[in-house]
Amino acid sequence: MKNFEKLQNLLPLGYLFLILLGIAKEAIFYYQIGINIIRYSSIMDILISPIAAMTSHPVFFITISVLFVFFYNLPQILLKNEKRKWLYKMVGIESDNNLFTLSQEEKKEYCDTLSLKFLGIFLISFFLGYGFADGRFVSKKIKNNQLHYDYKLNFNDEKSESVYIIGSNTAYYFYLSKGDQIIKIAPVSSIKNLELVKNRMLDK
Repeated sequence: MKNFEKLQNLLPLGYLFLILLGIAKEAIFYYQIGINIIRYSSIMDILISPIAAMTSHPVFFITISVLFVFFYNLPQILLKNEKRKWLYKMVGIESDNNLFTLSQEEKKEYCDTLSLKFLGIFLISFFLGYGFADGRFVSKKIKNNQLHYDYKLNFNDEKSESVYIIGSNTAYYFYLSKGDQIIKIAPVSSIKNLELVKNRMLDK
């Protein structure tokens, strides 16, 4: 019951932490292509930023899931292998640390805190690193004119454009038109539909 109450208290703080990471990732990504994404983001975009980030790519989602599972189980792993001092040294706990003189409950509390700290550090590194790498990759493709125009935007005024979609949120699409290196921002309300004209997964 005590652990459940602790989890309830941590969940809002944990999600707030993920929201900040999601915003930071998006800001770093779009900054490298000259867009201040915060200006174009609604409250809903901010609230769902962690979910949008984690589902943006299968590798990202799998890595984050593995991190959560590993660090959730890390305290149990440490407590069950208390005699293996090398395992503790791997996470920065020396064999002469006062941890080994604590009660079982105090050890669990210490290991839980340690696990949360490590999870936070890894999440910060992964979110910010991914945002930087992804933004750098897209900006390089734009500069070198190496874009694949896999989409077609059909507007409400019946006009259409072959485009490269940089990204989108609840209110805007960010894209480049074929043959033009100028980044365009179109309100979602002005777009009739979006066609995926080149589907690499189905065209194999």
